[in-house]
Amino acid sequence: MSDSTPKIPRSTEDDYSEESLAARRAFIEAQTGVTLNHTKQYSYDPHVMAGNIENIWGVAQIPIGVAGPLLVNGEHAQGEFYVPMATVEGTMLASYNRGMKVIRESGGVTTTVSAESMQRAPVFIFADARDARDFQVWLRANFDAIKAQAESTTSVGKLLEIENYHAHNFIATRFDYSTGDAAGQNMTSRATFFACEWIRENYPGNMRNYMLSGNFDTEKKTSSVNMLKGRGRRVTAEITIPRKVLMDNLRITPEQMQYGYQVSTLAAFMSNSSNNASHPANGLAALYLATGQDIANIGESNQCTVYQRATRDGDHYFSITLPSIIMASYGGGTNLPTQSECLKMMDCFGQDKALKLCEIAAGLVVAGELSLAAATRIDKATRTNEWVDAHERLGRNR
Repeated sequence: MSDSTPKIPRSTEDDYSEESLAARRAFIEAQTGVTLNHTKQYSYDPHVMAGNIENIWGVAQIPIGVAGPLLVNGEHAQGEFYVPMATVEGTMLASYNRGMKVIRESGGVTTTVSAESMQRAPVFIFADARDARDFQVWLRANFDAIKAQAESTTSVGKLLEIENYHAHNFIATRFDYSTGDAAGQNMTSRATFFACEWIRENYPGNMRNYMLSGNFDTEKKTSSVNMLKGRGRRVTAEITIPRKVLMDNLRITPEQMQYGYQVSTLAAFMSNSSNNASHPANGLAALYLATGQDIANIGESNQCTVYQRATRDGDHYFSITLPSIIMASYGGGTNLPTQSECLKMMDCFGQDKALKLCEIAAGLVVAGELSLAAATRIDKATRTNEWVDAHERLGRNR
C-alpha cells in the first residue's frame, strides 16, 4: 500500500539553496493556505544553517532587547556588560534593568565557577544483581583504560569520572567530561559510545547488553542527581546589598525580603519545585535565545537554590547556586550570524569564553531575582502591587 501523504520537498544536491527553501515555502502555502511574508525574510546565506536545522524554509524573528550594564566581579567575567535578551514577554527587560541598577550600586555581583562536567549515561544490563556488582568493581579498576578510549575520539573532551549506581541487575553510570567551550552533548555521546564498545569487547564477565543513554544523564530536565553532581557548569552568584540601596531602588527592607523568601521557599518545598527562586528560567531563556544556546537545556539550567538573609548590619545578602548551567561560546548555534553578534556584545564569542558567559548568565539571574522578589510585595498603605502594575503598563500587547 503506497503512502499518498504529500512529501516535504528536499534536495539531495543542495537542501540549503534558495531554490530548496522556496520550494518548501510553496509547499507550506499550498498545504496550509497561509501566506508567508515575514518568515521568509532573512539577512544571511541559509547555507550557514547546515548542521543546525533540517527542512529549513525561513526564520523566526524574535525581538531582542538589551539590559545593563551588569557589573560582574567574576574570575572569568570582570566589569560591566550589556546583555542581549530575546523575549516576547513585556516588562521583563525593564525588571532586569532595575535589578542590574541595584547590583551596580552595591558594587557588583560576585560569581564563582566551582565545577564543570557534561554527561552521557549508559546503563549496563546483566543477568542478576551479583553479575552487576562484579561489573561495578571491574569498571572502577579499569577507569584509566576506559578514559583513554573515550578521549581518543576528541581533542577537547576529558573523561573526569565514571559515576556508577547499582539497582537490580543494572549498573547505571554517568560518564562525566569536561568539554572546553562547547556544550558537549554530541562530543560526549561519541566518546562514550567508543568507550562502551571497548568495555563490551574487553569485560571478562557476563554482560547482556548496554544502552548508550539510560536516562540517568537526565538531559533537558531537572533531577536530583543534577542538583548534587551538576551538569554543565556549577556557578554561584552572590551579593550583599546595602540597606539604603535596597530601599531606594526596590522599596523593600532586607527583613521584608527575607520574610518573603522564607514563605516562597516553603511553597517550593510543598510543591516539589525544581528550585526556590522566583524565575531563573526567564533570564536564562532570553539569553539562550539571543546567543544560540540549545533552549531545551533550560530544563537543567534553571535548577538552582537560593540562600538569602538580612545581615547583622541591616543589609541584605543574596546568593544563588545554579549547578547545571549549560552554555557554549563556540560551536552549534553560537556560530550563526545573529547569535554570534549577541555573543560579541559581551566579548563571549569563540574559544576560552564559555566560563565568562556562564558567570554573566548567573549574574543576570540575580538581577531578575532581586527585582521580581521585591515587586511581588503589596504596599500596605496604597494596596498596590508593582508586579501587576508593571505588566499593565508594559506587558499588554493587545
